[in-house]
Amino acid sequence: MARVVVSLKIFPADINVNLDALKEKIKSSLPSYASVYKFEEEPIAFGLVALIAHIVLPENQSGGLDEIERSIQSVGDVSDIQTIMVRRT
Repeated sequence: MARVVVSLKIFPADINVNLDALKEKIKSSLPSYASVYKFEEEPIAFGLVALIAHIVLPENQSGGLDEIERSIQSVGDVSDIQTIMVRRT
């Protein structure tokens, strides 16, 4: 079965958000079929740093991306999420 890698840009609510704690909250909030491959940090402006999360999930998971975005949004300390890329591996 093929897998899909989704890259999401996650914007913290403000510059005072602890990014390491946010990464752990995101990992623990994901559905059981999804896992974080890696995180990257991307400086935006005025001290704000966005997280780029590369998340792996099964190709046949119906509605998987929507559920992942909802679970990350529910974490708190997240202001916005953008899908950067979806690719099959």
